[in-house]
Amino acid sequence: MKLTLHHVNVATDNVERMDTFYADVLGLPEEEAENRPKREMNKGFDGAVTFRHDGDTQFHLAQKDMELGIRTGNFVNPLHQGHIAFRTDDIEAFKRHLEAKKIPYSDYGHVAAAEWHQIFFYDPDGNVIEVHQVKE
Repeated sequence: MKLTLHHVNVATDNVERMDTFYADVLGLPEEEAENRPKREMNKGFDGAVTFRHDGDTQFHLAQKDMELGIRTGNFVNPLHQGHIAFRTDDIEAFKRHLEAKKIPYSDYGHVAAAEWHQIFFYDPDGNVIEVHQVKE
């Protein structure tokens, strides 16, 4: 079970302003369409989001959504404050790892991204962490 940093999600009330900042101040180019997740618009989150990158890591600049966890029946809300995300090659093994460590998680499955199986959990200070696997 391998983990690699994949993206940082920044939750904001103004996606356009945040996107302009990441483009103009940080000089991050827009992520190519083929490298973006295919969004599932009717399964929970249909807010605005833009995608930038630094060549290795993506930056998802997403509309803050205080009720996403409620609408999807999950206790972790990844769009309340944003999150960091890692990609794994074995999501089931990682879920077993969390269970062995007694770390509760929310299994969003393919709610937000059609080709990603996503889980979310909290670190000890309440920061949200995502781990996802690309659907084969």
